[in-house]
Amino acid sequence: MTTKDKILELVRQYYRESHIKPEYKDGDRIPYAARVYDENEMVNLVDSALEFWLTAGRWCDKFEKSLQDFLGLACPALLVNSGSSANLLAFMTLTAPELGDRQVRRGDEVITVACGFPTTVTPIINYGAVPVFVDVTIPQYNVDVSALENALSDKTKAVMLAHTLGNPFDLKAVKDFCDRHGLWLVEDNCDALGSRYSIGGKERYTGTIGDIGTSSFYPPHHMTMGEGGAVYTSNPQLYRIAKSFRDWGRDCVCPSGTDNFCKHRFDGQFGELPKGYDHKYVYSHFGYNLKVTDMQAAVGCAQLEKLPSFVEKRKGNWKYLRDRLGQFESKLILPEACPDSDPSWFGFMITCGSGSDCARIVSHLEGSGIQTRRLFAGNLMKHPCFDQMRKEGIGYRVSGSLDNTDRIMNDSFWVGVYPGMTERMLDRMAEMMAEALR
Repeated sequence: MTTKDKILELVRQYYRESHIKPEYKDGDRIPYAARVYDENEMVNLVDSALEFWLTAGRWCDKFEKSLQDFLGLACPALLVNSGSSANLLAFMTLTAPELGDRQVRRGDEVITVACGFPTTVTPIINYGAVPVFVDVTIPQYNVDVSALENALSDKTKAVMLAHTLGNPFDLKAVKDFCDRHGLWLVEDNCDALGSRYSIGGKERYTGTIGDIGTSSFYPPHHMTMGEGGAVYTSNPQLYRIAKSFRDWGRDCVCPSGTDNFCKHRFDGQFGELPKGYDHKYVYSHFGYNLKVTDMQAAVGCAQLEKLPSFVEKRKGNWKYLRDRLGQFESKLILPEACPDSDPSWFGFMITCGSGSDCARIVSHLEGSGIQTRRLFAGNLMKHPCFDQMRKEGIGYRVSGSLDNTDRIMNDSFWVGVYPGMTERMLDRMAEMMAEALR
C-alpha cells in the first residue's frame, strides 16, 4: 500500500469516527438545509489536495463533463466559484458584441421579478441594463406570465428568471414569449437542480430549456462543493463566449497548463496588436477569473453521483409534508407545482392569512428549534440597496402591480425538505405547525 493509499484509508476511518451524525431525537434543532455527504467527498478532497494542483484541473474537467451528461447538454458545463458568479457570467455572455443585433447593451431592458434572490437581478443593474419587474403568482411563487406582454418594450432584450424553491416557472409560456419576440431566456436554476419540465413532447431538466442556465453549489443547495456554481448551454457560440468571460476574457481556448493547443499561438492578427502576438494574452472580452479550485470540483464529483438520490429524497420529503399539512388548507395556502413539471424541491413554501399570523407561526417554529426562511428578498425594491439606486437615478421599471410580491414579503415563509431529513423530523415540523395554529 502506498503512502497515499494509507492516507486516504485514514480519511475514511476519520469520517466514520468523527462525521457520522447521531440519530435525530425530539428537541434537536431541525435546520432548513444541511450538507449531506459521506467518506467519498472527504477522500476526493484529500486526494485532490495531495496532488496539489490547486487550480482547476482534472477534477474540474471530470465534473464539467459529468454535469453535461447528467443534464443532456451539447456543450460541457462551466464551473464557477458561486451561483451568483454563474448568474453574472450568464448575463454578461449576452452582452458580447459578436451577438450582433441580439447583444444586450447598456440601457436595454431585461424582464425579471423582484420576489426572489438579489443576484438574479444584480448583474443586470451592474452592467447598466434596466430590470423590468413584474409580479408573481401564489401558490406557485413564480412569474405571472400574463404580465409579460405588458412589460415588453422596444428596448427589451432578455428575460432572466429563477425557478422558485425548485418549482419550475411556466416554461412553455415564457419560452413562447421569448421566441415570438426574439428575446434571450436565462434560467436561474440555482434552487432547482434536478427539476424537470415537459415541453415539446419531451421531459427536460430545467436550466436546459432556455438559452443559458445557472446552478449554485453553496451548502444548502441540491448538492454542494462548499462554494461553487455552474453555467451551461447547448449553444456553442454562447459556450465559447461564457468560457472567455470566465477565464479573464481571453480569446485563447488552451486548457489550464497547456500551451499552443490550437497550433496557431504566434501567427494570428487580433485587433490592433502586432501580427503574431502571443494568443494566450489576447483578450476578446472584459472578463473575470471566476474559476473554482480542483479541490472544490473533487467534492462536487462525489456529490454529483448522489444527486439523483438527493432529488428523489427532496420530492418524497415535500410530498410527506404536504400530506401532513393538508388538514390546514383552510388556514394556510400550501404550495403547488407548476403544471407539466416534476420539481426537485428546495423548500416548502407557506403563505399565512396575515403578517401577524406569519410572525406568530414563525416565532413558534423557531422557538421549537425548527429553522424557517423568508422567500429571500421578499420584494427586492424595498431593500436599502434600492434606496441608493433611487438617489443615484439608476434605472429600473415596474410593470403592473406587485401585490403578490408584497403579500409574500409580509405573509410567507418556508421550511426545508433537504435529503438529510427523516420522517420524524418532518412529523415534528407538522406537529409544531399545528400547535402554532391552535
